[in-house]
Amino acid sequence: MAKKNKKPTTGEPPAAETSQTQTGQTTPPTSTSSKNVKPSSSLPSFSSSALVICRNKHWRYISSFHGPWLQLPVEVLETLANANYYMPLPRPVDPAVFYDLVKIRQLVDGATDLAVRAANGVASSSLSNSLAGGAAHHMQALGLGFGNAGGAKLSPERRFRMREQATQKLSRAYHLDEIASSVATMQSTSTLENVAGLVLQRSSHDPDASYVHFFHEKIPSRQLAECTDLRVLDMIIGQRPSDCEPLRTRAIVRMFKDDFEGAAQDLTTALSVCRLNRPHNPPTDESMQLERRTGRRRENPPLEEKDQPSSTEVQLLFQRAGCYLTLACDHVELALARDPRGQTDEQSYSTDGVSGIDGNGPVAGDGLSQGTPSQPDEQGPTRRQLESRKTVRLYAKRALRDYVEYLKHFHYSPNLPIEVSDDFSRQVNQATHRSKRYYGQSRSTAPDPNSPAGSSVGHTIFPLAMMFSATPPADLPPYPSTDLVPAVPASSSVNAAETTTEAVTYHPLLTDALHSLLLCHALVQTSTKELQRHAYMVARLARLADGYPVFQASRSPARADWIEVLRRAENWIELGSSWEALCAPAPLPVPPSANSVSAATTGVNTLSITGPASPTETDEQRKERLRHQTIIEALEDERVNDEASFKAAILARQKRAEADQATGSASTSPNLNSTPKRWAVDDGREYPILTERAEAVARWIREAPAVSGIGTSKRKKKAGTKKASSVEKIDSTGNQLESVNP
Repeated sequence: MAKKNKKPTTGEPPAAETSQTQTGQTTPPTSTSSKNVKPSSSLPSFSSSALVICRNKHWRYISSFHGPWLQLPVEVLETLANANYYMPLPRPVDPAVFYDLVKIRQLVDGATDLAVRAANGVASSSLSNSLAGGAAHHMQALGLGFGNAGGAKLSPERRFRMREQATQKLSRAYHLDEIASSVATMQSTSTLENVAGLVLQRSSHDPDASYVHFFHEKIPSRQLAECTDLRVLDMIIGQRPSDCEPLRTRAIVRMFKDDFEGAAQDLTTALSVCRLNRPHNPPTDESMQLERRTGRRRENPPLEEKDQPSSTEVQLLFQRAGCYLTLACDHVELALARDPRGQTDEQSYSTDGVSGIDGNGPVAGDGLSQGTPSQPDEQGPTRRQLESRKTVRLYAKRALRDYVEYLKHFHYSPNLPIEVSDDFSRQVNQATHRSKRYYGQSRSTAPDPNSPAGSSVGHTIFPLAMMFSATPPADLPPYPSTDLVPAVPASSSVNAAETTTEAVTYHPLLTDALHSLLLCHALVQTSTKELQRHAYMVARLARLADGYPVFQASRSPARADWIEVLRRAENWIELGSSWEALCAPAPLPVPPSANSVSAATTGVNTLSITGPASPTETDEQRKERLRHQTIIEALEDERVNDEASFKAAILARQKRAEADQATGSASTSPNLNSTPKRWAVDDGREYPILTERAEAVARWIREAPAVSGIGTSKRKKKAGTKKASSVEKIDSTGNQLESVNP
């Protein structure tokens, strides 16, 4: 294999930084290494014009984790995470991700301080004392310090220890969430890119340094599969078998190498390790949190790190579901192909298939119809085609199972009191503008007796997975309604005196998971009527997704694929409108109180990111900023796999950015009747690149034969004894009133 040909390489390419030499690490990171004589033959992309970037910049879903959490002060971010945790369900943002962001910011900032001090030979934490700005601080951040600033010169041993501590902090950050940590390190100093390589020069088998250097190693752009060796991850996994995070990283790299079966195996092992190491004492019970809020305590105590929820299991479920979905799509070509050889390959293929990647074995109830396909062949389907069709459905069911497990971690409410959502906006506004006074204030305000919202009896909470069950909740607001995109002015909204609103817990990958769920149902061949119900439910939830106050809007690859599938399958589920119209963002809840209106609107506009970076930004600076942003987004998009798609992605994103800028400038004119828009919503305009996944699903819908028994297995489960999911009734103050079994 090509990666083995790079085994003896030890040097860094000329385009990479010379300080990242791998003296003691000849085996692990060979992706950017090459011999002095053979770079052109083994890695032809190492030319003078090649774009060489860190490996972690290739990670998928990076755009989903962009947002103001990268710029907010850590103290404010921690305050917001605490406020989010003590909100009634459904919380605005998943608390596990929110607390991860806080810890990642603390770790990356601490590592930056140590790395810059070691590079400049500064013993005291002068960098942290100059966070207010200034030319000296910016020069230090770039690694261009002005010497020791009068202090004693640091010894090489002291500098090594500081770099070692910085590497340990970065390793812990990547263990928490490698996507969010990659985004954070991209926004930090370039000194961080070298710190792990310098540690490896002296301690070549340090697992923390090896793990961090794996992410920071420079490789040619869009060549991660060819320029990445898994041996460094194998070494780390062998050194720390109780850590599931290196298994997660190895699985992601296997996906880039198109080894999805191996990736699924790694993720299954990682899930087992994660659940085995799960603490036996779970975090504080939800009812206890609600009781705290009911007590109107002036201070919600900060949650200790050992009690904070973990997002590792959610990450593993999402990644494994994506593996299974890709494997299902990969078998569509073989399942629908016309094999002129007839029965010649039946004997050899009958031993292949998917005999349990994660030990599940074949799924029962996959009865295959013996009828002819939509374009019947005279001989009928071969055994190879029948086995491939069973494989498609098997992998799609496994992906569906993991996506449902993923959704169980989040909640939805059809009737959350508006004063609750307004309370969170008020807390965000106080924390960002008056952070010092915020700690001494009461964070819960008594309901206004004159407000119609004060008479709210309670609100209902559903796990998101229940929204896609065979018997969904019956007491939901009708959707889609006659007005898909409400154009009601703010004055009319206040007069209508709405007291409740729909709400859903936000997660950066939620939109992609919801649309992937629909792709799975299409491959499983769920009935048209049921799939239409699921599609409307996805649209209902997607229009509510709002990452305020930490995440900005991002594009979803699964959403783009679903839109393309609807187009190519000619809307076979008979949706009443276009998908863009169905997913148009729901209007923000407007509080009945006039004082609350200004507070909520101010909270939404407090951290707005849609405008230019600076009010004095010139036209040229704006174009350069947009160009840089489009290149970064295109590089991390999984739909970009060659030069043509890369150029198409950049061109389409530039046009979209210009359209957004034009729309933004037009909307800056004062309009008192305009309702506030949701803060982080995908506008649905995807650039026209047809992916193999969308093509495979659309072809499966058009050509795959119908399967007998689809849909009956779910009703059989309904008839039997089924463990009821609890639906909590919460009053407006947070008291738990009753538990209802739907």
